[in-house]
Amino acid sequence: MPKPQTPKPDPIRPRGPRPLPYHLWTQILTSISCLGALPHWKSGSLSLSRPANPGGKAKSDHESELRIRASQFDDAALQQAVCDEAVRRMLAFSQGVSAYHQYPRPQRPPEPPVVARHGAARLLDYGNPQDASAGPTVLLIPSLINRAYILDLTEQRSLVRHMAQNGLRPLLVDWGDPGDTEASYDLAAYITGPLQHFYDISTQLNPAPPAVLGYCMGGLLALALAGRNSSSIGSLSLLATPWDFHAGADNQVPFLRLLKPLLEPLLAQLGHLPVDVLQTMFASLSPMLTGDKFRSFADLNPTGGRARSFVALEDWLNDGVPLVSAVARECLFDWYLENAPARGNWLIDGQPVSPGALTCPTLTLIPQQDHIVPPGSAQALADLLPDNQNRRLKAGHIGMVAGSHAKSTLYEPLVEWIRSQSGL
Repeated sequence: MPKPQTPKPDPIRPRGPRPLPYHLWTQILTSISCLGALPHWKSGSLSLSRPANPGGKAKSDHESELRIRASQFDDAALQQAVCDEAVRRMLAFSQGVSAYHQYPRPQRPPEPPVVARHGAARLLDYGNPQDASAGPTVLLIPSLINRAYILDLTEQRSLVRHMAQNGLRPLLVDWGDPGDTEASYDLAAYITGPLQHFYDISTQLNPAPPAVLGYCMGGLLALALAGRNSSSIGSLSLLATPWDFHAGADNQVPFLRLLKPLLEPLLAQLGHLPVDVLQTMFASLSPMLTGDKFRSFADLNPTGGRARSFVALEDWLNDGVPLVSAVARECLFDWYLENAPARGNWLIDGQPVSPGALTCPTLTLIPQQDHIVPPGSAQALADLLPDNQNRRLKAGHIGMVAGSHAKSTLYEPLVEWIRSQSGL
């Protein structure tokens, strides 16, 4: 087997939507398939309605109305109308992408001091070490797949800055790009290496027990870390953290099982899973989302706040991080295919990660419109934690931490809960 190769960061990060060829081809295929399906739909042999489910209603009434309206046109006129709409949507998508590429980028907020390093990973201190009245440290653990600055997206949309302004000392783990040190890492190496090192530092910066917070995949890392440090941790907050990877994933699991024979040689040869492969897999969870949001962006006032927020968030989305091979195998095959966490088969140093064994107070925050971590997957974890408060948020996976309502729906109640667990 070839030696794992260190994934190299892009010298100039593409501005996406990444990978752009995939998204362009998705738009083209959508147009072609609509034209091809039109005769079958009009004849009644093809239905666009979703079957009824316990959480919603079928769209049969809307489709019936469309059929009545379509019957008023002959086949040639209807086909031309569909073709015109397909062209309009494709042009609007292209205009949105072009406007995004040309948008002037403001500078990122200044980075705080780095208080520790471990390989490629850094620990960023957003607190004020001169403030003797500062509350406990909060170790924030993001996903290994995306950049940490989703928790510090802009001056106005920054969970860590909000924490610092409200009497806490946030320490943000920035994983960086995996280098030679991380090339042979698995998840246990990340948890027992840099993560444990950073946790030990957080215990030394304040006499109060540290709080730990994990977001998405980082929540699973935080959970494993908490289990290893149960006697010293103050509290654990888990944001959109999956546990039962088969909950709400009826279509994803068979698809990934088909992909596994193709991904294995890629991981073995490259030593990592490239960013564009990861981005394609995430985009496939909601294929229409990218087209819709860039068409909407084309209509926004370019000087308005919504446009600025869109660009900041899209730049983060397109600034991904490759996964080293061992971690990719654990995440894709052990977690998603074999559902190892929910089955008690996810081991760190030979010991299963067991939510039920935690003794610290926990808070689980589950976004209700999450298409990346289905609410049922996160709820399965909430149900196992013995001393847990569980809250549902009217938000999506990313909107919960960086959306326009994140301050009121997440930042404020989260900080209040962490402070209350610290006796503040």
